[in-house]
Amino acid sequence: MNNSPPLLCLLLAAAAGCGGAIPEPVGEPAPVALDSAGVRAIWVTRFDYKTRSDLETIFDNCVEAGFDTVLLQVRGNATAFYDSPFEPWAEQLGGAYPGFDPLACSVVLARQRCLSLHAWINLVPVWRGIEPPPTEGAWKQQLYNARPEWMWWDQHGVRQPLSERFYVSVNPCLPEVRDYLAEVVIDIAARYDLDGIHLDYARFPNEFPATPAGDIDYPHDPRTLRLYRAATGGTPEQARAGQGPWDTWRTEQVTETIRLIRERLNELEPPPQLSAAVNPLPGGGLEHFQDAVTWIEQGLVDALYPMNYASNEELFGERLDLWAPHRDSISIVMGIRFADTDHELTTRLIDRAVTDFAGFCLFGYFSLFDSVNEDIDNQDEATRAERARRRAVLLPYLRSPR
Repeated sequence: MNNSPPLLCLLLAAAAGCGGAIPEPVGEPAPVALDSAGVRAIWVTRFDYKTRSDLETIFDNCVEAGFDTVLLQVRGNATAFYDSPFEPWAEQLGGAYPGFDPLACSVVLARQRCLSLHAWINLVPVWRGIEPPPTEGAWKQQLYNARPEWMWWDQHGVRQPLSERFYVSVNPCLPEVRDYLAEVVIDIAARYDLDGIHLDYARFPNEFPATPAGDIDYPHDPRTLRLYRAATGGTPEQARAGQGPWDTWRTEQVTETIRLIRERLNELEPPPQLSAAVNPLPGGGLEHFQDAVTWIEQGLVDALYPMNYASNEELFGERLDLWAPHRDSISIVMGIRFADTDHELTTRLIDRAVTDFAGFCLFGYFSLFDSVNEDIDNQDEATRAERARRRAVLLPYLRSPR
């Protein structure tokens, strides 16, 4: 967190766009059960809020639930939930200034409630949906429209297709893309009084559906191919025949993106914490060219949040064991998904995670509290009733002395 005096931080944040009267502080958070558990965090998606009132409710609920850290998503697919000089306002906000700056307002609300606030950023995604982004006004500068040469192109010269389920993304093999992504991150970190930057999709989002032939490979634009040849003397085709380090090279380019962000953040005084959501297995991200173990070994991040979303206790524990050799080198905050109906299972998973690691982070807010999220969260009465049962079990567990 920056070292601004608290009152000054509140005034600066309000001036930056929270708007209206600053609400009265609610005081210190209630005692939390897991006093030795370190971080007690929750992911709040960009679909969970649209207005100041939504944010006030979210931060009040997080205090009520006993969380001490909020990971608030402020960039989903190259659109912004803050006043960005680079990217248009998010489509969930109507693609235009919503009358307030959600991130600045969240800084105020978090400080008043003694909550740690981290800006959650989807790093490489550019767009998701079968329709492209608009092209008028500020949307001309949205990356999908403005930088087609930065997108993924396959070996047949075809641009990565739009999809309802999967993101289209920028190509981190290009130095200019890495520079741009670092600029976006540093802009947020420099202008907002945050405790941390939390990266998601710091990898290739290559879960795209395979073609029947299974032969689609990214990226194959001419510039990437020249860079690969200059670095290795080879081609991706040779690598696929076992004669070159194509996968290794792509993995290194993702790591170089993280390295550049780390170096730029270190120029701030003091630098915010840099964390990343990663594969549930230490080496599991390599299939997406995400090398979390190298990030640990080279000190590129301050904390990792493995997305250990197993609902089977044995599998959950096996994954914990795989991360155990790294817990003395870095803060490992175990990501946990709420169990569907066995809510005592969620408490047992948290107990297992906090015994030997730096804390836990639950996914996500919309599974614990009613939300404005109509895109990925069913709002029918049965779902609301299940959330109420989940709260009845988990909130006393999170807050009562242990």
